[in-house]
Amino acid sequence: MHAETHAATHEEAAPRRRTRRHDPNRRERIAEVAEELIAERGLEGLTHRAIAERADVSLSSTTYHFADREALIHAALERASERFAAYVRRWAADNSAATPEQIAESLADSVMACLGEGRTAAVVEYELHVAALRRPGLRPAASLPAQASIEALTPLVGPVASAMIPPLMTGLCLHALTAPAPPRREDVLAILHQALGCGPV
Repeated sequence: MHAETHAATHEEAAPRRRTRRHDPNRRERIAEVAEELIAERGLEGLTHRAIAERADVSLSSTTYHFADREALIHAALERASERFAAYVRRWAADNSAATPEQIAESLADSVMACLGEGRTAAVVEYELHVAALRRPGLRPAASLPAQASIEALTPLVGPVASAMIPPLMTGLCLHALTAPAPPRREDVLAILHQALGCGPV
């Protein structure tokens, strides 16, 4: 009896090791947290330790799925690019019967969204695209959004405009994010009208 009591007391006194729940989507969660950290801190703030703390996983778990920091950056870029490409395809399907004027309106809304609900995603995309300047291995993933945009836009506005709109949108969104004052929607819309050959001159 005393031995059983002593054993029970010993078990109660011993610190319980923290157990982490099994997460079959841990790799995806780590990549998601990598994007969050890039949005908040930039690439310089992306470390395995920071991800482990934010995602509540062990440090060894992050290195198991992503051996080094470059692998984390690549995973975040692929994730962001694939998400944007999927968005563009949905947008094109929703606007398949739209006029050039309606397309310009929708694109203007997208630019202004970079200052609101779309800001985090836009910041991550631009951070990672700049990273591709010095990392050739990132360039295939970095080019996916533009390729998807051209493919989606070509049936709507033709090959020339579809090749022009993606870099124009990139410039408009980047300017909106970095300018001292946010752009006016009417000014953005006027630029898009010119690009699409519609609206007032």
